[in-house]
Amino acid sequence: MESPLLSILLPSILCTLVLILLIKKLTIHKTSNPSNFPPSPWKLPIIGNMHQLLGEAPHRRLQNLAKTYGPLFHLKLGEINLIVISSSEVVHDIFKTHDLKFASRPELMAGKIILYNYANFGLAPYGKTWSKLRKICIVEVLSLKRVMSFKLIREEEGNNIVEKIMMAKSSPVNLSEMLLSLSNVTIARAAFGKGSTQQKRFLLAMKKTLENLSGLNVADMFPSWSFVGEISGLRHAMEQVHKEMDGVLNEIIEEHEAKKLDEDDKNEDVVDVLLRIKRNGEMDLPLTMENVKGVILDLFLAGSDTSSNTIVWAMTELIRHPKVMQKAQLEVRKVLNGKRILEEQDISKLPYLNQVIKESLRLHPPAPLLLPRLCRETVELAGYIIPAGSRVLINAWAIMRDPKYWKDPEIFRPERFEETTLDFGVANFEFIPFGGGRRICPGVTFALASMELWLAQLLFYFDWELPGGRSIQDLDVEEACSLSLTRKNDLFLVGTYHE
Repeated sequence: MESPLLSILLPSILCTLVLILLIKKLTIHKTSNPSNFPPSPWKLPIIGNMHQLLGEAPHRRLQNLAKTYGPLFHLKLGEINLIVISSSEVVHDIFKTHDLKFASRPELMAGKIILYNYANFGLAPYGKTWSKLRKICIVEVLSLKRVMSFKLIREEEGNNIVEKIMMAKSSPVNLSEMLLSLSNVTIARAAFGKGSTQQKRFLLAMKKTLENLSGLNVADMFPSWSFVGEISGLRHAMEQVHKEMDGVLNEIIEEHEAKKLDEDDKNEDVVDVLLRIKRNGEMDLPLTMENVKGVILDLFLAGSDTSSNTIVWAMTELIRHPKVMQKAQLEVRKVLNGKRILEEQDISKLPYLNQVIKESLRLHPPAPLLLPRLCRETVELAGYIIPAGSRVLINAWAIMRDPKYWKDPEIFRPERFEETTLDFGVANFEFIPFGGGRRICPGVTFALASMELWLAQLLFYFDWELPGGRSIQDLDVEEACSLSLTRKNDLFLVGTYHE
C-alpha cells in the first residue's frame, strides 16, 4: 500500500536536495551522540532516516523497525533526533517518573503560524502559557460539569442522525460522512452556540486547516534552514489558511461580544466562557484574544474526527463480528426495556457498550502516534541516554497491539476489558489512546460521552448489514493515516429500523 506520506514528503525531500546542490557553502552543525545512545537504522547524508518512513503507514513502519532495533530506538530526520518508543514500561517512565522532563512540545511551523505562535493548549511548549491554558481547560472549558451541560446538544444532534438514517428507508448510508458531520456540528454548537451564522464558514476553514496539518512538514526537519519553508510553499500555504481561519474566528467573537449575556446564564458556550475569563480576569489568569482563538482551534483539532472515527471503526468491527454486534444490541435494548427514546442517562447502564468503545480505541486509536514531546533535560531511559532537545514519539498503536501486554492482540474482543480495570493512561500505560501524564488529552470526558451515546443510538434503533447482500468477509479494514487513523474507504451500511 502506498504510504499516505509519500505525496507530501517525497516532493519536499527532492526540493530540499535540489536546493542543497545549488547552494555552494552549507555549514552543517555536527553533534556527537553519547556512547549509550539508542540504536538506529542506517542513515543517508543530509536526510538521515527520512526515506525509511516511506512505503507504508508510519505507525506500522515504526512498529516494524522496533522489531529490529528494539522498543526504544533513534531516527535522524534531517537535523532532528527522534526517539521512538514502543514499550509500556518506557512510557511509564516518561509519563510518571520523568513527566516534567518530557512535558514540552517541539517547535513546529504549524504551531507558530496557524496556532497563533503557540497560543493554544495542544502544541504550546511547557511553561506559564501552557499551564494557564491547561487550568482553564480542566476547570472551565472541559470540566465534567461543562461536558454534562452539553448533554442536550449531543442528544439532539444524535437524534438528527437517527432521523436521517430512518429517512433513507433501508438504503445504504455513508456512516463515515454522517458521523464526521455529527461530530463537527456538535463541537461547533458547544463552542459557538446554535445560532452562530459562522458555523458553516468555520467548518470549511477547519477542513483546510486539517489538510495543512496532515503529514510531515519537511521544514520542521531542518529548522536551521529557514528557506525550506519559503521555497517549498509550505509557509505561504499555512499563512493563507491562517488568514482565512482568523477572519472567521474574529466574526464569531464579534457575534458573542455583541450579545448581552446574563451573568447567571447557565447556557454558556465555550466562546462565552473564554470571553468571560478574559474580560473579568478570572482565576488570576490573563487571557489574550490569541489564547481564546487557540483554545477554540484546539477543540476541533483534537475532537473533530476523534469521536466519529472511533464509532466508524466500532461499527466496522461489529459488522465483522456479528455475535459481538448481537450482544451489544441486546444489552442496550434490554436496558431500555420498552422505552422508545434513548437518553444519555441510560449510558451508565451499558458496561458492554463501554467495552466495545475501549476495544475499538485499542485496535484503532484516533492518534496512532501520540503528538511528539520534547525532552527538556538529558535523561536516562531503559539504559540509554536521551539528550536534551530530542523529540520523543510514542507509538501508541504498536503498544496497544503488543502481545507482551495483550492476549491475541489482533482479535477484536471487547470482553478483555471486563477482565481488567484499565483506565486511560493514568496508571496503566499499555492502554493509551488519549496519551498520558501532564499532556493527556483534556477532552477525554467530552469524547467518551459523545462516542457512547451515538454508538448506543445506532445499535438501539437499527439493525445493520452491508449493502447489496455482501458478506462480512467483503468488508475491508484498510487504513488511511494523516492526523488521525481513518478508514481508507468510507463505511457504507444499510440500517433497518428496529421495531
